Amino acid sequence: MNRNRFGNRGEAWVVIQVLLFALFLLMPQVGPAWPTPTLFGVLGAVVVLGGIAVLGSSVVSLGKSLTPFPRPRPTAQLVTSGAYRLVRHPIYFGLLLAALGISLLTLSPLRIVLTLLLGVFFDCKATREETWLLERYPDYSVYQKKVKKLLPYLY
Repeated sequence: MNRNRFGNRGEAWVVIQVLLFALFLLMPQVGPAWPTPTLFGVLGAVVVLGGIAVLGSSVVSLGKSLTPFPRPRPTAQLVTSGAYRLVRHPIYFGLLLAALGISLLTLSPLRIVLTLLLGVFFDCKATREETWLLERYPDYSVYQKKVKKLLPYLY
C-alpha cells in the first residue's frame, strides 16, 4: 500500500508544479505603471535568457537521468558537474530565473509574487527530492555540504 500521499515517485509535486506554471502564464496584467518599462523589459529578457541557458545546460547534464518526478529513476546517475557544480537543483533555479525574467518583461507585480511562491514550492519539492537522493546515493550528503540548494553561493 502506498503511504506517500504525494505518490511513489512524487506525482502530486508535478501536478502542483504544472498548476502553478499555468496560473503564472495565465496571470492577468494588473497593477500600477512601472518606472522605466524599457529598462525592466531589457533586464527581463536577459534574465529569461539566463534561465533558459541554465535550464538547457542542466537538462543536457542529466541526460537519461532526467525526470519530472522528485524520486530519481532506478538507473539514474548522480550528476555533480556542469551547472550542478554551482547549485544542487539548477533546473529549479533556471525555471525561477525564467519566471522572474518573464515577470520583469511583462511588468507584472502579480507574476513576481507567483515567482516567489514558485521559489517556496521548489524549495519544498527539492527537500523531498533530497530525501530520496540521500537514500539512493550515499555520497549525496557530502555534495549537500559543498553546494547550495537553489541559489548559487547563497541558498
